[in-house]
Amino acid sequence: MVEIALDILFIVLIVSSIGSMVYWIAVATHVWLTGRGLPTARDGIVLAELSPPTQKVCVIVPCHNEAGNIARLIESLKEQDYDRLRVVLALDRCTDDTLGVASSAIGEDSRFEIIEIAQCPDGWAGKVHAAHSGYSQSEHGRNSEVLIFTDADTWLDPACVRACVALLNDRDLDFLSLLSTLNSQTWYERIVQPITAFELARQYPLLRVNRNDGRKRAFANGQFMMFTSNAYQSIDGHVGVKDAILEDIAFARKLVIAKFSGGLLLADNMLKCRMYDTWEEYIRGWKRIYTESANREVNRLKRYARRTPLLCAALPLSAVFLVVLSSVVGDDSTRWIRILIGLGGLGAWGIGMGAVYRMSHAPLRDIPLSIIGSVFTGRIFKAAANDLVDGTPTQWGGKSYVRKAEGS
Repeated sequence: MVEIALDILFIVLIVSSIGSMVYWIAVATHVWLTGRGLPTARDGIVLAELSPPTQKVCVIVPCHNEAGNIARLIESLKEQDYDRLRVVLALDRCTDDTLGVASSAIGEDSRFEIIEIAQCPDGWAGKVHAAHSGYSQSEHGRNSEVLIFTDADTWLDPACVRACVALLNDRDLDFLSLLSTLNSQTWYERIVQPITAFELARQYPLLRVNRNDGRKRAFANGQFMMFTSNAYQSIDGHVGVKDAILEDIAFARKLVIAKFSGGLLLADNMLKCRMYDTWEEYIRGWKRIYTESANREVNRLKRYARRTPLLCAALPLSAVFLVVLSSVVGDDSTRWIRILIGLGGLGAWGIGMGAVYRMSHAPLRDIPLSIIGSVFTGRIFKAAANDLVDGTPTQWGGKSYVRKAEGS
């Protein structure tokens, strides 16, 4: 009985290790193809040198209690090397000192404008209304040829605006979004964040997001959304997505329906972001993102909750276990074959995960921690599904939202 059980265990471990080889080599290949097939925001610098953009640009920043972040963003915007730039800060029902910090950081720079918003009307998401107010109440916003909506917790490389306008022109786009380079300081940013972001990217692969045919998958990142004024106005701007909790995906879908050309590129350190200050905020924020990106489908979220730790933890751990077990027990005639299969599964995981970490600029030394991160990410998916089933409201941007589940 012991030998039979051992044989069955070896079969399971061998199959899992082979699965790890197949899956993670496929991941590495996809990352390589993405890198070859798409430019990053940094590539726009060369384009801007070859053909300098000339459009009037307005950056609009919705802000809700961002006293701890806004100065860094303002400084990065003041350092932009694009001379046709204006900035509108839309301060939405702030109860902290966002206004004072922003005013001090702006100083005498006349390119900046502050708009204060006292209330959010019923039927509007808070951030969406703030962004709309920033556009509609600013002459610079209404008269600009290119609009950029970014978040207060981001900061931009001095060449970011110029490079992205050049990319917009070179790729003949009506809309361009960037996937920011995320901060890696806290334990959850190092352990969980790379897998959390990878799971979202797996749902919306960059190569498919950048297609312009029937296989295109609509997606955008609200941390940086650049529109031509024509495209923005044609889809009714933020009015058209006024009740969206995840307005970036809502915009992407409307642009596809309206036949506008859009793109999503990696920032490559041209746009950086620290999304959440605490682990509790991290969980709450990513539950919101995952819920909306999965179209509020409970079964889909539950499937992702199982899949993430299976692919990112169980497969590589099975390969490790196969190597260790084969080294101490089993038939000597097949021991080295099993060890090689296990090493192959583990090596493929290392190559695939290394490609993911390099592309996202996450520290390579943290790759082993991704096993733990995948378990936490799976739990976030599960918590998001449970919130939908239970009708738990989402707290975001100073308002509470109850979302209806689309599946059970």
